[in-house]
Amino acid sequence: MTDLKSVCVYCGSCPGDDHAFMESGKKLGETLAAEGVELVFGGGDVGIMGATANAVVQGGGRVTGVIPKFLREVEIPSDRIQELILTDSMHERKHDMYERSDAFVVLPGGIGTLEEVIEMISWAQLRQHAKPIILVSVNNYWAPFFTLLDHVVGHGFARPEIRGLYHVVDSYEEVLPAIRKWMNGGPESKAPKF
Repeated sequence: MTDLKSVCVYCGSCPGDDHAFMESGKKLGETLAAEGVELVFGGGDVGIMGATANAVVQGGGRVTGVIPKFLREVEIPSDRIQELILTDSMHERKHDMYERSDAFVVLPGGIGTLEEVIEMISWAQLRQHAKPIILVSVNNYWAPFFTLLDHVVGHGFARPEIRGLYHVVDSYEEVLPAIRKWMNGGPESKAPKF
């Protein structure tokens, strides 16, 4: 059985317009702390990002934040986390988060969150990693994203197998079981053949 040590969570630096978004971040953070899984995140003490990290810390878990120097004034770094890494660029930030993580979880978020999940799916398609990518579609938040991916497939710019590069769950309770199933040979772990 593969051991899950750390999870990178991509999510909004804003709270969004649905209380369930922040609540999902908080509950996921509590779950990570209770299960002894380290959180790797964007470092900011704001929005869903801050709610997730604060819940891990309050639950006695470990948190590593990674933030570019230029964002310190915008996404004010948390002073409660165990480790804060300052990078020179967004590229370094994303690479560092990737290197430190066994899996990726995507909560509701904006353009930055979209860019991060697309990059992880793209890297998986290019066989640069086989780490689990779990999208938490709180109140169907990610439904338009899945429609866009279907549109891309429908027009021949990606193969249908791309859908096997990520797994969708509806709530935070399903996240760790889905990751562990993927990591230990469950159906979600089947690599698409391109």
